Amino acid sequence: MSLRATLTSFALASSLIAAPALAADKVIFQLDWLPGGDKAPIYVCIHDGFCRDAGLDVTIASGRGSTDAISRLAAGSADVGVADIGALLAAKANENVKVTAIFSEFNKGPHALYVIKSGRIGSMADLKGKTIATSPFTSSNFYLPLVLKDKGVESSDVKLIKAEPGSLGPMLMAGNVDGIVAWMTDLTRYRNQGKEAGKEIVVLPWSAAGLELYSASLIANDDFLAKRPEVAKRFVEAYKMSIEFAKAEPAKAAAAVKAIVAEISTEDVEGSLNDTLPLIFNEVTDKDGLGVFEPARLAETWRRVSAAQSIDPAKFDPEKAVTRHFIPAK
Repeated sequence: MSLRATLTSFALASSLIAAPALAADKVIFQLDWLPGGDKAPIYVCIHDGFCRDAGLDVTIASGRGSTDAISRLAAGSADVGVADIGALLAAKANENVKVTAIFSEFNKGPHALYVIKSGRIGSMADLKGKTIATSPFTSSNFYLPLVLKDKGVESSDVKLIKAEPGSLGPMLMAGNVDGIVAWMTDLTRYRNQGKEAGKEIVVLPWSAAGLELYSASLIANDDFLAKRPEVAKRFVEAYKMSIEFAKAEPAKAAAAVKAIVAEISTEDVEGSLNDTLPLIFNEVTDKDGLGVFEPARLAETWRRVSAAQSIDPAKFDPEKAVTRHFIPAK
């Protein structure tokens, strides 16, 4: 029996009984950014039939960042989507948006520093007096001062240059900066750029430097969860199977993205997916399970987010931003 057939028969058996016999339930899925390897599960869900087998007709809506995705979900223009739970916690604390996190996808943050091997930076503690480039809009910028402080470095001791995302790699390869702030999901792309320039890229994940937090998560409109809970439950089950399929069959998962987004490179998608998987499957997953919001890690996420956003941590209880009702059993 194929992996997809096995997953479908064992994990969806009960929910399929409740699935509509004649017409699939329509669901609008909100992206938080452009299609790519880190977004492969939703494309797998559609292309490889996990959503269909769950009785769902899913449409993907494009997005421009987690804040945008949360706003669209809160407005009811989408039912469920993916966004950084840090952005959700801040939005709930400040505005009490009617959106809730229902499944943890990245149980480690994607934030990292890329440097040249044998360069002037060997660890995050070496950043004093160095020049770093970053994108103006990345959420990593909020966390950088926290990571620096953990390593005994003041933000004022680092020269931070903000540049367009596409120029970060060339700036690093040319030696114009000592390092660049980027996500772990882009590791393959930057290493390929390094090979072309004859340089070896080293990545310093901020999770390894002590920044422990949840990141990308499935979040949903509260009315959707209240009025169509069985649809939400079937969607999360199908999405979870799609993640597991992407782990087992990354080439097929990349092909699923390519089948729906024709202009994208299958090779680039597969590389990004392989870079993304360690953010989903790791020692945290081994301990807690896939999709789980473990209370202590969620509290630590809020501690970091509130510090990064200058919000009084006592202002909000992070448990109010999540529900564990829709997370499938291990």
